[in-house]
Amino acid sequence: MNYREESLKKHAEWKGKIEVVSRVEVDSREKLSLAYTPGVAEPCLAIRDDPEQSFRLTRRWNTVPVITDGTAILGLGDIGPEAGMPVMEGKCALFKAFGDVDAVPLCIRSKDVDEIVRTVELLAGSFGGINLEDIAAPRCFEIERRLKEDLDIPVFHDDQHGTAIVLAAALTNALKLVGKKAEDVNVVINGAGAAGIAIAKFLLGYGVKDVVLCDKYGLLCEGEETDNPAHREIAAMTNRRLLKGKLADAMKGADVFVGVSVANCVTKEMVRSMADGAIVFTMANPVPEISREDALEAGAAIVGTGSSEKPNQINNVLVFPGLFRGALDARATTVNREMMLAASRAIASCVKDDELSRDYILPYAYDRRAHDAVARAVAEAARATGAVRK
Repeated sequence: MNYREESLKKHAEWKGKIEVVSRVEVDSREKLSLAYTPGVAEPCLAIRDDPEQSFRLTRRWNTVPVITDGTAILGLGDIGPEAGMPVMEGKCALFKAFGDVDAVPLCIRSKDVDEIVRTVELLAGSFGGINLEDIAAPRCFEIERRLKEDLDIPVFHDDQHGTAIVLAAALTNALKLVGKKAEDVNVVINGAGAAGIAIAKFLLGYGVKDVVLCDKYGLLCEGEETDNPAHREIAAMTNRRLLKGKLADAMKGADVFVGVSVANCVTKEMVRSMADGAIVFTMANPVPEISREDALEAGAAIVGTGSSEKPNQINNVLVFPGLFRGALDARATTVNREMMLAASRAIASCVKDDELSRDYILPYAYDRRAHDAVARAVAEAARATGAVRK
């Protein structure tokens, strides 16, 4: 099947992937009076007196916006908020299918951090959590930071943390197969945008000690001049060997390669230069940094990609539906590191040790066990860390 051509046809046929469905019937005077006026005045007054009642008396408790400014849509880049709408609708459909979360797309016509933050703040009273999506770096870091500081509901940038969570789960199981430990491996990440930086930070918190990032100009190294504050921050945390050069230099002897960058930037020679038992995760879409076949032929022990057509798909859909399900169920006020670590461990645990193979290190995106496990683990972590409404 030509997925692109068929998808265009289906989108014209569907005319949107989500819709609003009423949870109540209004087919009689009594039912209308209960759902709307005059009866509805009573819950309104209850919420006026105690705004927390909005989580009990309205659908706010289960509703999340998927917010973008259209500047980093999939691998398409800055194509605008309207053009990002099909992706946001798709994300909403996945929220419902795998987490029973009611999600709505909100595509904002602004690239101004202050305007985006203020828009979300003004709308936050309608939602139980906030999902940020496909917002370009470094603007996305500031938007997320400010919203997490200002709001008392979970704020989650899936491109950063969702990718990091599922990547860490994949690495956990891959390391079991090759007989290595997180604290002993060195990881090279190509792509120093939102996902790459978040993955680096998450892996450092996960136990990996040696992480190197590379962007299109070369390896990030502390002390080098840059006008990107996010790069300065992550450079101070990574590349403690102070390596210089390009991607090929960093990959020599590396145990793990993580690609969140561009197509065909890795060669067979680069993979051959890696350590024995090399793990290669290529997540550029729709064309990876190196094909799975070429990476395996060059000696990689395990390969994961972002493609649903290949084994070991590293897919954020394993994270965000269950994470928000758990956060909403616990009435969480934030998404903290403990909740994210719990989600990652839950995903990894869904593939038992006797099931692990080079072609099966992650549960499939449609595996209900994974989504349920993430929801339970996140809710438990939220309660254990006190990140819940009183």
